[in-house]
Amino acid sequence: MWRVIIVTFSAAALCAAGCQKAPDKGSDSAANAAAAKASQHVLAAEPAGAKAVREVRQSAKDKEPVTMVGRIGGTAKPFVDGIAAFTVMDVALKPCEDACPTPWDCCCDDPKELQAGTATVKIVDAAGLPVAADARKLLAVKELSTVVVRGKAQRDEAGNLTVLADGVYVRP
Repeated sequence: MWRVIIVTFSAAALCAAGCQKAPDKGSDSAANAAAAKASQHVLAAEPAGAKAVREVRQSAKDKEPVTMVGRIGGTAKPFVDGIAAFTVMDVALKPCEDACPTPWDCCCDDPKELQAGTATVKIVDAAGLPVAADARKLLAVKELSTVVVRGKAQRDEAGNLTVLADGVYVRP
């Protein structure tokens, strides 16, 4: 009797093991594609000559190459949905304290100082088009991560600064 039970359980276990679904190759290729995309934009070494957000915002001309250092934040929702873009703030701006749920928005600072010390970063491909990926996953960053961005300045009519980034270094 015990032999029958053991043989039955063994056969069921073998059948279950043999019927398991093979790993999804699509998941592997999606992960590989994401890693390849990230490697195109993540810099292995920090670029030299990075200037603070405030300085770049004041001096950069439209389409001029820039290297800028900043901290992700300056607004309650610094990441843009659907594309690899985010807001950075000058490292001199201090995140809010006192158990603030979104310390990276710097709502404790003077709004004029905050505006003068923020810029948008948009990661672009070789054709200059925005990368359709979540920047948090692409760069392995989050709010208050310090990044050094290399790219070209883009100005709008109001003087706001966007850096069209071809490379980002994430400081440890």
